[in-house]
Amino acid sequence: MLPELSSLLIDELIEQGRVVTVSARTQRTPVGCPACGAPTGRVHAYHRRRLAALPVAGRGVVVEMRVRRLRCLTADCPQQTFREQVPELTTRWARRTRQLTVLVGDLAVVVAGRAGAAVLHRLGVRISRCTVLRVLLGLPVPEGPVPAVLSVDDFALRRGRRYATLLIDAVTHRRVDVLPDRKADTLAAWLRAHPGVRVVCRDGAAAYAEAIRVGAPHAVQVSDRWHLWANLARAVEKTVIAHSGCWRDGPARPPPPLDGRTLEQHRAVHALLDQGHGLLECARRLGWALNTVKRYARAATAEQLQRPPRYRGTLVDPFRDHLRRRRAEDPGVPVTLLLAEIRELGYTGSANLLVRYLDQGRADAARKPPSPRRLVAWLMTKPTELPTQHRDHRHDLLTACAHLTALAERVEQFAGLLTERRGQDLDAWMTTVNADDLPALHSFAHGLRMDLPAVVAGLTLPYSNGPIEGANTKVKLLKRQMYGRAGFALLRQRILLA
Repeated sequence: MLPELSSLLIDELIEQGRVVTVSARTQRTPVGCPACGAPTGRVHAYHRRRLAALPVAGRGVVVEMRVRRLRCLTADCPQQTFREQVPELTTRWARRTRQLTVLVGDLAVVVAGRAGAAVLHRLGVRISRCTVLRVLLGLPVPEGPVPAVLSVDDFALRRGRRYATLLIDAVTHRRVDVLPDRKADTLAAWLRAHPGVRVVCRDGAAAYAEAIRVGAPHAVQVSDRWHLWANLARAVEKTVIAHSGCWRDGPARPPPPLDGRTLEQHRAVHALLDQGHGLLECARRLGWALNTVKRYARAATAEQLQRPPRYRGTLVDPFRDHLRRRRAEDPGVPVTLLLAEIRELGYTGSANLLVRYLDQGRADAARKPPSPRRLVAWLMTKPTELPTQHRDHRHDLLTACAHLTALAERVEQFAGLLTERRGQDLDAWMTTVNADDLPALHSFAHGLRMDLPAVVAGLTLPYSNGPIEGANTKVKLLKRQMYGRAGFALLRQRILLA
């Protein structure tokens, strides 16, 4: 029942409610001096030591142990007397056995302070949350070799205000270190202190690119493929919104009430911009958020800010086919007659709901126009992987707009560069894009040229930031467990030990 006490001589077991007290003493064997290493068995004095041990059957265990203070027999030894330690059981000044300390540390890594103390109380170990945290902070962080392929990414300590940097081995996924910010100087100093990094995977952050150039000038920078694809998706979305008048099928719908306000706000922003005011000054004068002013400033016309309406399901939806067929047979059929017919078919809604449904044009087109993000998802997906109805709808929308047809071709070509690791063909792809009338893709290609060596390496080498994104997801779990009350030192300890 008490295997950790096998090196002691147990005199007595005393049961005191939920606690079992073990009275024990050490054996009379020589012990090596901690200063000179000479063995000695000469007793100078005896001491009582009280230690908490691993619980047994839900009951706490306390070891009251008699230990010897021994005298070193070496004449010139700087330590004349010393208190003996039991191997694999005790350490100096400790109030817990080594095994219990290991248990507390393992539990602290997983659930930290208050929750860890609660679990230990259920097991029979009386300990405070502060002690659990002290044990956690005292655990040694495992140190491994400097990785040849390093992956770098940031995560939020306080979203929008403070960020830290996580470093992992891109090959073994081992967590290497956590830096307190995401400044270039901090990462550059770490790289200079840890030579040997040959490849660094990163996103498009300029600070990380500068830090790698300064701290590890001989390392190859690899731009993450996921971020490249995400940046392309944003450019595709801008193009889709700009040409929404081409691919939006169905009859013209009455403008929603927001259209007039959108037009007035667009005029107000561009009037201030024409007067020479900056974006911050426009936001201050209008009392809007800076991102709102930027959105209106980017749109050359108010029509580019419009979105296709998104409708929820209604009670009329099951009778849409009947309404379409009747209106196709007789375009002037009265609404009252349609209402009577669908009520015979089981319609239980009101007449106003039917009138609103027809006024919105939802019974006119054979298919509802997708939202811009849905169309972007169709363009960014391999056509053979789309359902048949979505693939056909996508084809019809692309046929209605020559710009979207060219856009789909460029997306498919870039996907080939990405999946087939043909980074050497990137320059030809950007030249083709610049010849198209697609301004959003021009901006995307310009961003690629600004970081061309890293982008080519990202489209050629097999490394990516995928593993560190998974590590960041686990970091978010650790942050939520601590509810923002923990300092950076504790969070770093849990990240590196988890």
